[in-house]
Amino acid sequence: MARLFGTDGVRGRANADLTPELAMAVAVAAARTLAESDRSHPPLAVVGRDPRASGEMLEAAVVAGLASAGANVVRVGVLPTPGVAFLVGEAKADLGVMLSASHNPMPDNGIKLFAAGGHKLPDEVEHKIETAIEAGISWTRPTGPGIGRVHDLLDGAEHYVQHLVSTVPHRLEGIRVVVDCANGAASDVAPLAYREAGAEVIAIHAEPDGLNINDGCGSTHLEPIKAAVRAHGAHLGIAHDGDADRCLAVTADGDEVDGDQIMAILALSMRESGALTSDTLVATVMSNLGLRLAMSQEGIRMVETKVGDRYVLEELRASALALGGEQSGHIVMPAYATTGDGVLTGLHLMSRMAATGRSLADLASVVTKLPQVLVNVPVGDRAAGATAAPVLAATAEAEAELGETGRVLLRPSGTEPLVRVMVEAATVETARSVAERIAAAVRAASPA
Repeated sequence: MARLFGTDGVRGRANADLTPELAMAVAVAAARTLAESDRSHPPLAVVGRDPRASGEMLEAAVVAGLASAGANVVRVGVLPTPGVAFLVGEAKADLGVMLSASHNPMPDNGIKLFAAGGHKLPDEVEHKIETAIEAGISWTRPTGPGIGRVHDLLDGAEHYVQHLVSTVPHRLEGIRVVVDCANGAASDVAPLAYREAGAEVIAIHAEPDGLNINDGCGSTHLEPIKAAVRAHGAHLGIAHDGDADRCLAVTADGDEVDGDQIMAILALSMRESGALTSDTLVATVMSNLGLRLAMSQEGIRMVETKVGDRYVLEELRASALALGGEQSGHIVMPAYATTGDGVLTGLHLMSRMAATGRSLADLASVVTKLPQVLVNVPVGDRAAGATAAPVLAATAEAEAELGETGRVLLRPSGTEPLVRVMVEAATVETARSVAERIAAAVRAASPA
C-alpha cells in the first residue's frame, strides 16, 4: 500500500479518501500495536476532534475500532489538537487520537495520533500501524469483559485552560486582543484562556456550525482580523487555524506577524529569563533568512530541520532544547506542551508585550524579513527535477550571485509531482528573477 501517514497524520476528503472504514482500521491497528508493546493493562485512549461535521462520523468509527481492540476510550469532544495531547499526558493514556484536518477546508478531515505522554508517533510506530492495516483483520477479537469501555470527559477543556494560564509569566491586564478562532476547535478555549489571563478579548469567527471551519477566516485568511483589530482599536490580533495548533498575529496597524517573528520575540524573552536552553532556537529550512540574521546578531544559535513541525519536535527532544517552530505559526515550547500550541503561543506573545510595555510592531521589528518568492514547478520526476546537473549548476550560480544577501532552497514535494523553488533576496525583483531562472532549469530537466 502507498504510505498512509503524511507529515502530520492521515488526511483526506472525509467519506471519500478518509472513510469510516479506514478510520476504524487505523484505530484498531494503533490499539493493537500499542497493546503488543505493553500487555500489562488494557490500552487507554483519549479521543478528540475539531467541530467539522465529518468529525462526528469519524469519531464514532475510531471509538468503535479502539473499543473492539480492547482499548478503553475517553472522549473529550471538541478541543484543540494540543489540548488532546495535553490530556493524553494528564490521563496517563497510552494513545491519543485527534480528528482534524487543521487549516484544510471543511470537506477534508484527518487522524492525528499521539503516543503516551502526548508525543507524536515516531516513524517506526507509524510503519507498524500501516503494516497492521495492510495485513487485514485476521486477529482474535476480545469478547465479554475484554471489550473496551467508553467514557466522556466533560471538563477536559477546563483542565487544559487552567494549564495554559498557569504557564503565563506576566498577566495580560491592559491588553485588548481580537482573536480569530477560525470557527474551529479553539472557539471556546482561546477566548476563555486569554480572558482568564487578564486580557480584554474580542472573539470573531467563534461560532462553529460544523460547516464553516476555516471558511474565509483564521490563520490562512488574515484580512478579517486585520479589519477587526483596526475597528476595535485593539493592541493586536491573534489568528488560529481549525485545530489551533498554530498562531499568527497582526499588529495594531494590521500588519502581519508570522511565525518567524513570533519565534524571535519569544527567543529573546526566554533568553532574558534564562529559559532558552543553550541559547538555541530550532526552525525549519523555510524560515526567512531575516530570522537567521536577527538571531545571529543577538547571539542566538539556530538549528535547522526539514519542513514539518514533527521534525522540529524531534530536534527539540533529541537536544533537550526549549523553543522551536515554523514560519506558518507552529511554535513549540516543550516545557509546557508536547506539540505546537497556538493558544499557548498567543498567551506568551501577549505576556511579553505586557511585561515590556512595548507594542507588537516594536517587538517584531527585531526581524527584518527578506523578500521571499516560492515557485512550485510541476515535474515528471521529482528527483530528476531537483538533482539534474543543469539544475544544480543554475542553483550554484544563483547562490554565488546572492552571496550573504539571499539564499536558495530547492525542495521536492513530499506528496505532489512538484519541485518547490524558494529564493530570498534583498529585493522582490531579484528574488523573482532568480527563482524563475532556476524554475526554468527544473522544467527543462524534468518536463511534467
